[in-house]
Amino acid sequence: MNVPAVAQIQPVQDALTPFLGVEFAGTVTSAIVFLAVVLAVLVINRTLLTPIVERVLDRRGLEEHARRPLNKIASIVVIFAGIAVAFGLAGYGSFLQSLATIAAAATLAVGFALQEVIRNFVAGVFIYTDRPFRIGDWIEWNGNSGVVEDISFRVTRVRTFDNELLTVPNYELTNGVVKNPVAKDTLRLKFVFGIDYEDDIDRATEIIVEEAEAHAEILEDPAPSVRLNELADSYVGLQSRVWIANPSRADFVRTRAEYVQSVKERFDEAGISIPFPQRTVSGRDAWEDPVSFGGDP
Repeated sequence: MNVPAVAQIQPVQDALTPFLGVEFAGTVTSAIVFLAVVLAVLVINRTLLTPIVERVLDRRGLEEHARRPLNKIASIVVIFAGIAVAFGLAGYGSFLQSLATIAAAATLAVGFALQEVIRNFVAGVFIYTDRPFRIGDWIEWNGNSGVVEDISFRVTRVRTFDNELLTVPNYELTNGVVKNPVAKDTLRLKFVFGIDYEDDIDRATEIIVEEAEAHAEILEDPAPSVRLNELADSYVGLQSRVWIANPSRADFVRTRAEYVQSVKERFDEAGISIPFPQRTVSGRDAWEDPVSFGGDP
């Protein structure tokens, strides 16, 4: 069967015809052109396109674990396009059309079968590009929390603070609200100190601020602040707001514990109490013994 060749490869086929014959020369020429184009695409991709993609991803600030799979996807797209061009230049047009039809049908079938996988894959791409969190970040979502250990295109692995490993589908982390307390360079820490209604509010406020200023991990700018934010049943609530730098879960817990303990000790020294919940019960009428208790009828 004579394999059609495009005008650009006709001279090659003419040169081979005396040695191989018309039929075989056409087949060999198409194969040579196909392999040559594919080889050229591979070389161009490795020497030119891959470094360009790497520089673009690096400018985006993506980490190594994110750049590697994205680079592979870009290479696959380039190679696939190169193969399509090679089919066309080699004169395999009809074969390419058949292959495209089969690929489209297969893609449709696989798409229905792998909806969840594809959805998580797309979500993984968004995580890589939007960067709502990175490896090592402390995140919270849907009542869960932990430190991100690994991010792949399908799942994200999170280590909880009880040392449990959670494998979370990426779609779950892009379809809802994810809290990243350590996304910025500073984090505000809030705590409500409850004091008795009889205690001196101004003195308690001074102690709370002084202990914040004395703690090495609490920033001076923004300055610590205290606001009366609650008049509860048994206490007056004074909310302290302080800031810490380069936050992590461990720093957050340790700093808060040390700060609260130091304020509690100063309260004890100053005679400021943190009251227990109290309840006052009173009746409108005097108590009367029922007849069954021996009272007069």
